[in-house]
Amino acid sequence: MILPDLAGRTFLVTGANSGIGRAMVEALAPAGARVILASRSRERTEPVAEALRRAYPASQAAFLEIDVSDLNSVRRAAASLLASPQSLDVLVNNAGVAGTRALSADGFDLTYATNHIGPFLLTNLLLPKLSESPAARIVNVASIAHFRAAGLDWATLQRRTAPKRSGFSDYAATKLMNVLHARELARRLAGKRVTTYVLHPGAVASNIWRAVPQPLQWLLKRFMLSNQEGAVTPLYCATAPELATETGQYYDKCKVFRPSPLAQDESLARELWTRTEAAIRG
Repeated sequence: MILPDLAGRTFLVTGANSGIGRAMVEALAPAGARVILASRSRERTEPVAEALRRAYPASQAAFLEIDVSDLNSVRRAAASLLASPQSLDVLVNNAGVAGTRALSADGFDLTYATNHIGPFLLTNLLLPKLSESPAARIVNVASIAHFRAAGLDWATLQRRTAPKRSGFSDYAATKLMNVLHARELARRLAGKRVTTYVLHPGAVASNIWRAVPQPLQWLLKRFMLSNQEGAVTPLYCATAPELATETGQYYDKCKVFRPSPLAQDESLARELWTRTEAAIRG
């Protein structure tokens, strides 16, 4: 994919040390973008950032330590960005996980904490910085799996004391949340200089499946896209000039695609926002 000239624009990509996130920053840097590689692991991410700095000095590639499943980590990362004089033009909520059996540091199911609750908080905290940009974008990497969500169980936004295995239905529900989040953001930001996008990257053999037991993980990945192929639609949403006036839309294969009926439910989107805010406060 040929990207436009991105000189002077700063992109923050979560989960940038591997998978789609890494493929994105490795495509953004040659186009002149400054890139912030946000992930939990300095050990795994700094070598990626250093390679980008050597090859593309203008990228000013920087590591940002953040565990999106941990609300305190999200707050620390956001505070450091808000205190920085550097601009922020695009936030890509890419980090995700599936098939977990664990609780987050705050007591939420890890799949919900990683895929929705943490990104929701990060986005809200960074809105003041994004709003300073003349044309900011928020990109949520969701999935066509959201079509399989039969609804939202609000108990999944409650803190727990014991973990349970998150199955495909939980993953689908978090991806529905990603779509609803982008649409509600678009409604709340109407008339402002921040636009939102949500997308299906394709079935990608990325690190999102790391919690799925082997050999099922290996079998799944045999039939999936490469990370570079999976990065095409996220990059399109994050950079395409022709999307500058669009907001709140769902994309598949770089085209607007109608999401599931539940994903178009404005009252559900508003309720999800309200309940997620309450979960974070609690």
